[in-house]
Amino acid sequence: MAEKRMITADDILPMEVYAADRKSRRKALVDVKRHRRLEVGPVCTFYFENYETMWSQVQEMLYIEKGGDEQLKDELEAYNPLIPQGSELVATVMFEIDEPVRRATFLSKLGGVEETAFFQFDGETVIGVPEEDVDRTTADGKASAVQFIHFPFTADQVAKFRSEGNQVILGFKHEFYSHMAVLPEAVRAALAQDFD
Repeated sequence: MAEKRMITADDILPMEVYAADRKSRRKALVDVKRHRRLEVGPVCTFYFENYETMWSQVQEMLYIEKGGDEQLKDELEAYNPLIPQGSELVATVMFEIDEPVRRATFLSKLGGVEETAFFQFDGETVIGVPEEDVDRTTADGKASAVQFIHFPFTADQVAKFRSEGNQVILGFKHEFYSHMAVLPEAVRAALAQDFD
């Protein structure tokens, strides 16, 4: 079955149905997400989204906030753009620093970091494209702690990414955050399923 590319109102479970097996669904999602995340450098984690992760996010937001149909419309508008469309990978990128003063100082130097994310593999480089919903860097150069980044692939790049055993590097080329990480094979294999 082809991967679904959009959540609709018909996909959402009634709250009583979701509540009945919420615990088991959340536990199953932990297993899915385990191979869809990668730490890059000391304070950044990429969480790669797909239909399942975004469906769970929408369903959970509706369960917690109980906003009904009006909320559902907003959640679909927010989360559908983060579902990969067959020739891309999409990540929620989080810079996680618990201490508020240190976090503010760090982010103040990180402006534009969302435009420097990349994959490298088998002679290919795929540059990340930030989600255009809002500007994630302020005019004074402060980056948001949460970024949404699309990685558009050509058909040839998809074929190379899918090759088992290929070394795939994910990183940033930012003056103040030029870190990289190699994808474990289990992560590469999981992400390769996002392509048509």
